Amino acid sequence: MWIQPEEVLLAGALWVSERANPFFILQRRRGHGRGGGLSGLLVGTLDVVLDSSARVAPYRILLQTADSQIYWNIACGSSRKEITEHWDWLESNLLQTISIFDNDEDVTTFVKGKISGIIAEENRLKPGEEQEEDCGKFREAELKMRKLFGMPDEEKLVNYYSCSYWKGRVPRQGWLYLSVNHLCFYSFLLGKEVTLVVQWTEVTQLEKNATLVFPESIRVSTRHTEHFFSMFLNINDTFKLMEQLANIAMRQLLDNEAFAADRSLPKPCKTLKNVSALKRDLDARAKNERYRAMFRLMQDERLDGHTDCTLWTPFAKMHVVGQLFISNNYICFNSREEDLCQLIIPLREVSIVEKADSSSVLPCPVSISTKNKMNFLFANLKDRDFLVQRISDFLQRTPDSSWGDTSPLSLIGHSAASGVSSSSSAGSESVHRGRHYHPGLPTASQGLLQLYHRDAPEDLGPKAMKEKMKEEAWNIHFSEFGRGVCMYRTSRTRELVLNGIPERLRGELWLLFSGAQNEMATHPGYYGDLVEQAMGLCSLATEEIERDLHRSMPEHRAFQNETGIAALRRVLTAYAHRNPGIGYCQAMNIVTSVLLLYCTEEEAFWLLVALCERMLPDYYNTRVVGALVDQGVFEELTRAFLPLLYEHMQELGVISTISLSWFLTLFLSVMPFDSAVLLVDCFFYEGIKVIFQVALAVLHDNMDALLSCSDEGEAMTILGRYLDNVVNKQTVAPPIPHLHALLTSGDEPPPEIDIFDLIKSSYEKFGSLRSDVIEQMRFKQRLKVIQSLEDTAKRSVVRAMMTESAFTIEELEELYCIFKSKHMTSCYWGSSSSAADRHDPSLPYLEQYRIDPVQFTQLFTALGPWICGGHTPTLSARLFRLLDQNQDGLVNFKEFITGLSGMYHGDMTEKLKLLYKLHLPPALCPEEAESALEATHFFTEDEPRGEILTHCEEGKEGGGEADKKKGNCPDYRYYLRMWAKEKEPKRETIKDLPRMNQEQFIELCKTLYNMFSEEPLEQELYHSIATVASLLLRIGEVGKKFNNGTKKTETAATAQAPPSVQAPPPTQAPPPDLQREEGPGEGGSGESQVCRALADAQLEPAVLQTSDEETKDDTSVSSYSVVSSGSLQCEDIADDTVLIGGEQRRGSVLDVDWSITFEQVLASLLTEPPLVDYFERKGDIQSKMAACKAQRVVERQISSASDHELTQHSI
Repeated sequence: MWIQPEEVLLAGALWVSERANPFFILQRRRGHGRGGGLSGLLVGTLDVVLDSSARVAPYRILLQTADSQIYWNIACGSSRKEITEHWDWLESNLLQTISIFDNDEDVTTFVKGKISGIIAEENRLKPGEEQEEDCGKFREAELKMRKLFGMPDEEKLVNYYSCSYWKGRVPRQGWLYLSVNHLCFYSFLLGKEVTLVVQWTEVTQLEKNATLVFPESIRVSTRHTEHFFSMFLNINDTFKLMEQLANIAMRQLLDNEAFAADRSLPKPCKTLKNVSALKRDLDARAKNERYRAMFRLMQDERLDGHTDCTLWTPFAKMHVVGQLFISNNYICFNSREEDLCQLIIPLREVSIVEKADSSSVLPCPVSISTKNKMNFLFANLKDRDFLVQRISDFLQRTPDSSWGDTSPLSLIGHSAASGVSSSSSAGSESVHRGRHYHPGLPTASQGLLQLYHRDAPEDLGPKAMKEKMKEEAWNIHFSEFGRGVCMYRTSRTRELVLNGIPERLRGELWLLFSGAQNEMATHPGYYGDLVEQAMGLCSLATEEIERDLHRSMPEHRAFQNETGIAALRRVLTAYAHRNPGIGYCQAMNIVTSVLLLYCTEEEAFWLLVALCERMLPDYYNTRVVGALVDQGVFEELTRAFLPLLYEHMQELGVISTISLSWFLTLFLSVMPFDSAVLLVDCFFYEGIKVIFQVALAVLHDNMDALLSCSDEGEAMTILGRYLDNVVNKQTVAPPIPHLHALLTSGDEPPPEIDIFDLIKSSYEKFGSLRSDVIEQMRFKQRLKVIQSLEDTAKRSVVRAMMTESAFTIEELEELYCIFKSKHMTSCYWGSSSSAADRHDPSLPYLEQYRIDPVQFTQLFTALGPWICGGHTPTLSARLFRLLDQNQDGLVNFKEFITGLSGMYHGDMTEKLKLLYKLHLPPALCPEEAESALEATHFFTEDEPRGEILTHCEEGKEGGGEADKKKGNCPDYRYYLRMWAKEKEPKRETIKDLPRMNQEQFIELCKTLYNMFSEEPLEQELYHSIATVASLLLRIGEVGKKFNNGTKKTETAATAQAPPSVQAPPPTQAPPPDLQREEGPGEGGSGESQVCRALADAQLEPAVLQTSDEETKDDTSVSSYSVVSSGSLQCEDIADDTVLIGGEQRRGSVLDVDWSITFEQVLASLLTEPPLVDYFERKGDIQSKMAACKAQRVVERQISSASDHELTQHSI
């Protein structure tokens, strides 16, 4: 490829010149290609160990001038063909032009300009996604990776690193390539080549560790092996990238989402050396995720940049050091010291941004004012002018129409993006609540608790006074720290949350701390629209919702009437409509009912969105993956903090049983409501870590009792009774009986535990938990959980298929892995949307993964026992159509195994039945199901009408219609009997198979001829085929004489029908290349025997060919002879003409009366022992699967001689 001209000082070092002219030199790297000897081995080793760019391009072209000692590298190539094309272009287009230049400097300038122009033009012509700013060296590394590991162009390299791969106890120095879907390693040391390819979807564990054996290494584990890599220049950077890529792969396994690169990344100011656009994309994603998690922002929020600064805090009268973050909709601040101060300022709330006067005390300050009269002063900003300009740019794009300020830094105009006025957003955040409902929509406009407390007399007891004091404390906090989204969040805020949020403020503060307030403010009217759209729709989710509505807090009076039930139904149905990927999951009803007690419907909806999509990711999908992941994290935390208890609990198997409900419902289902709701307060402020802390505290408090337990039931009883008696003594609400407590209370009630004491204890003992540590543990567990779910799916499939196939468990597992791998490959190398359409997690495991005809052909070629050379794709396409029972163009694993098992493990009759069916409709006719149906009419027209179509589903339907027309109206019991009969699995016998006509028989002979081309007894088998073919042709002739009768004249008349009647429609002809057989010279003697046998049969001049080429021409189009209701449509093989012995014969090429049955085929084949032996022989799929695995290149070490050529390996 052409590269930007680079200076080269030593043109001869380690390179051999192969061609030269006065201006250009073509060079080959020593050790590449022919020859090389010891010097070649040394150079190859040096290239791998020291520098990858040298070995990326084994060929290069240099520009040289007579007077200069400097050479310019203008092109490189990975093959001689590629570099020769560039050389020829230079000689034909540039050599003559530059030879007339007088000055060498002009030559150099002209050539460099020309090459740069070519590169620019190539980039311009590429599709938009290909136009990336990757440097030349990185592009060369990507090309090298594709060549070394046989990757297609769709496989994108993210980064590559120099490292050592430990093979046994010997480290192999080489290069680690990390692509989107694969981890690859290549090493070439003194003639020893090591190649390793691991799919990210196969990785079960990824960890960084340091041991005596492997100092600071990365361990990559799959189901079958472990790989160790060490000697990285920057191991942390490498490991983070590996984590990201493994996470993307797990997401792909979970919901079949292929990786999509972010095309909206800002271009870098300069080309970053050895950093690809994909690497920048992934780095930006990681930063965005940390930013969004830190400030609880929406999923589409993107960090623009961050800088160090100080923030003036009026409540503390001091400047707090921290970082300022700018994104497209928010300005955020986080103090360097944890919990000192955090601030979120939505740009929709900003009224003025201005540069204040600098001083020695306050250098480079920026003042930001909001609509509710709050001012924020940031100082010590490094690039203040640029920062203010960026904020101004974002403000210009912020939707709002209430701007009255004419300051150049404020926004003038209204939203063009959403078209919705947000003028009502001025003032306090509390004004927002309950504003975006469509008129007349029956939505709850306030929390359900307020509805029931509205008419209650005022309580002046000590608990009520305590509640009022809490409210007053929060009001003081609001006056000092601000209220609403722009409130300063400090350690004081946390203290107030841990002491319990007052009931009146709970909804408002949940919205604020979860980030749901921001999402609701930026999507006015969204919930109302969803409710309207979802009304009346019926789906699996809505059925499950209806079933669970009355199980949601039935003990609370708010859900003992239609008001609460209807509100809950609308919120759950709206969310299922918004996110069909999740739809509805059990436990969502419990959490949502609690949200509705304190919030309006719209607020509860946005809180549910925050929970399901941000705060508890993947918790509520079909396989509750997120909860299982956190269950694994909890087990790991138990082992770290309570090792003795962990060992005992593992023996009992309790942790996995108890913790799932704790996490899924945030303790709401296992603890009295008034106590659990305080944990929800803490959860919305602190996140998941508070749930882990409390869970650990519960185990710690019951440690002695649990250690003395002897079984799982006893341990669960102890924990259940403990949680039932966690009370909130400060609640003002009337006590709500906890159903679980009522059911499990014994004679002596255990002591009560104050929820505030439990929370305080959890912070004292386990407060050292950090969110970033939890995220790291979640990643580790996510790999385990998703891979274990995949293993469970595999086991379920294997168990289901054990009864339906003769393969062993090991063979079925391996076949499932190969089948799934083929599906996944299409997901990331093919069209991601089509692959996603093929994977539906709601389907049974057997039907989840499906493949198309192209992938089926690849698997059939690799695994099928009937390999027919060039005829294999045709046979594969026919088998695909036979197996695709629902005709959706896809075959699932069950159908695939059914076909494969018949070929490998069926007896001779079963194998021949399958082969026979492959040459009958529908296998032989993919285009028109109707023509396949009509073809069967002809062969069975002498049989009673009701028996014609018993071999196909269409026939069943047709038979039913015929019965209806008899005039008798049977009663419903008749229909029920018929329906039951249809549901019964009908066992097909050989008598059910339709007859085969001449053309189908020729196709069968073609297949048989191609099947034996690689057999050791090839000649004997060809002789047997010839004998059987001759016998069957005579049998058909005899049968024709019995059936001819009066039809002879009718047939003759129809044979003279106009060509327009006889010519097959072009749409019915399959592609000729699919029907071609192997070329001449392969088994020629065997074919000549077949042809002689056909000639000896002396049939009508229709189907006999004397050469391979004629066979090709004659049978290049499949066709059918159809006679129905006294008319004959004869579709000829090759436009009604066939060459026989050099003569052209016209007329109908098909003998429409000739046909044979399967019994006749079977009986004829049984007369030939070589054919009997062949079809009775059991196939060995193990070797085929081993070859298939080797083709995927798991690991290979090759010792090469002095000549080391880079070969392409397929995966």
